[in-house]
Amino acid sequence: MTRAFKQLASILVLSASASLPVAADTAHIAVAANFAAPMKVLAARFEQATGHTLTLSSGSTGKFYAQIKNGAPFDVLLAADDDTPARLQREGDAVATRNYAIGKLALWSANANLIDGTDAVLKQNRFGKLAVANPKLAPYGAAAREALTQLGLLDAVASKFVVGENIGQTYQFAASGNADLGFVALSQIMQDGKLTQGSMWLVPSQLYSPIRQDAALLKHGAGNAAARALLDFLGTPGAQAIIRSYGYDL
Repeated sequence: MTRAFKQLASILVLSASASLPVAADTAHIAVAANFAAPMKVLAARFEQATGHTLTLSSGSTGKFYAQIKNGAPFDVLLAADDDTPARLQREGDAVATRNYAIGKLALWSANANLIDGTDAVLKQNRFGKLAVANPKLAPYGAAAREALTQLGLLDAVASKFVVGENIGQTYQFAASGNADLGFVALSQIMQDGKLTQGSMWLVPSQLYSPIRQDAALLKHGAGNAAARALLDFLGTPGAQAIIRSYGYDL
């Protein structure tokens, strides 16, 4: 074999290697219940763009934390707060974190005539049951209690609470009529910048601590190409446009 032929053969091998696609991977994503709807849309876009596959599990941030500490094989946590990802990183269960959204709290009813766009329904106490997420497990539940405390209404309405394990269950209580209204994530009742149904009051942000939602690349997913690619994808303009369309800030 001539030297020129050997060089040509080497170039062809290198070219072929460079053109091979990166192997697709599958990542298991733990998604805070408030982010379940936008994440389904984002997952479809992500899979189409990258060839990777995502398996989604939705629930409360507090329960996901306990499951991760007990060895659950999640690769990424999309939390409803920033404390949990930071704590997991401090404790060695996460290798990186990044903010992906800032949530907004809303008071919502499936009844289009119950809420007039203000907090009047709360002040007048003209309702039967109020759905609130468990503040020990769900950051949106903690935000709801904080807002009620700031309004001086917590003691007056606490006896009417129907407590959801997470913000997804809390929304279901209000949507099904098991509660007349509920404190939910704006993302659950908004799409394309519009209220999907019912009536609501957007709770002023000064009434509760900012709901900064961070993603954590977990130790289990440190070597997972799909998990790492997802964190990058969440920061792209296309992904951020979808996130904003569900009522989040960035």
